[in-house]
Amino acid sequence: MIFNTWAYYLFFLIPSAALFRLVPPRFRPWVIVLGGSLFFLFFSYTTLGGFVPAACLGIFLWESITSRFYRPKSWFCWVGVAQAVVLLFIFKYWNFFVGLIWFRAAQEPYWTHAFLPLGISFFTFEFIHYAVDRKQGKTEAGTLGEYLAFILFFPTMVAGPIKRYQQFLPKLRAQLADWPHDWHRGITRILAGLAKKFAIADFLTAYTNHLNAIDIALAHRAILPLWLLAYGLKIYTDFSAYSDIAIGSARLFGIPIPENFDWPYLQTNIASFWRHWHVSLTSWLMDYVYIPLGGSRVSPSRVYLNIITTMLVSGIWHGAGINFVLWGLWHGVSLAIHRAYRHLRPLPPNPSSASQFASWLLTFVVANLGWAFFCMDVQTALFFFRRLFMG
Repeated sequence: MIFNTWAYYLFFLIPSAALFRLVPPRFRPWVIVLGGSLFFLFFSYTTLGGFVPAACLGIFLWESITSRFYRPKSWFCWVGVAQAVVLLFIFKYWNFFVGLIWFRAAQEPYWTHAFLPLGISFFTFEFIHYAVDRKQGKTEAGTLGEYLAFILFFPTMVAGPIKRYQQFLPKLRAQLADWPHDWHRGITRILAGLAKKFAIADFLTAYTNHLNAIDIALAHRAILPLWLLAYGLKIYTDFSAYSDIAIGSARLFGIPIPENFDWPYLQTNIASFWRHWHVSLTSWLMDYVYIPLGGSRVSPSRVYLNIITTMLVSGIWHGAGINFVLWGLWHGVSLAIHRAYRHLRPLPPNPSSASQFASWLLTFVVANLGWAFFCMDVQTALFFFRRLFMG
């Protein structure tokens, strides 16, 4: 991962953050644009090679330039949404959907050399957010440099959190006063993230690597839930570590960005789990998928459908595979069941400790069982469940 490399800190983060504080305010956005462009080209080149990184950056710059035409209540904002979705589909999901169509035929997908541009999932959500909010008049246009700085802010480019332009812009324009305090907090947060990554997440990899068909078949049944729990802890510490590093990196620029995790495994229902897990994604899905579908203002059956649809979008966004679809469906159905149950039995004002513990345990189990679909292909995940519950 990029945040684990010396190149990230020595060649990009420290020079860009230092230069950002040294130049006059009007040049600060362009420092971020330059640093983000070089970051994108360098780390894309290490994986894709050739002229592909420059072409990908050109696509994102084109999307950014077209944003200059967005106006409140303008139909052109939908053009921006459409082009962001189409480009994400082409690069990330083309082979997946073509493979589904040709599943019964022994043929290769048409585009066998497809590549995935660095950070395209996060780019897409931020492009869509800006287009929709401009149409609704919720955010100002800003200058081209300010918008490019928002898009190419490299601490959040590959692992989030997903930013909002109307929150990012005032911080970009703000006076930089207490830089020693910002750098102290930023470096401390980065070190905490690196420690979490290396000491916990990477350590757990030795156990999560066993989640394959051969090891599952040979393992004692009692070991299986421990492996899955190890994966649940690993993905939390791994992802929250990257969020810590991103938040700490942004702090070096004097730009606070949203927190992304808030002790999700301590929550006592699945809805609360999602309000505390990948917070910026959950918030984005609520604002740009769930509420536009009608949210909870429609009939009960439509509300449940909206919940499940929103979580399916979450699953597909995480990866191009049937297993991610099933993971999204798992959580969508879980959230729908929770909502239906709470309508039948509202939460008492003072629940007992036993009730709280039972609710926490059920939430913890449901969330961790769902990781089976996230970390394994469908066939292996189903085999895992057969061994876990049937021996």
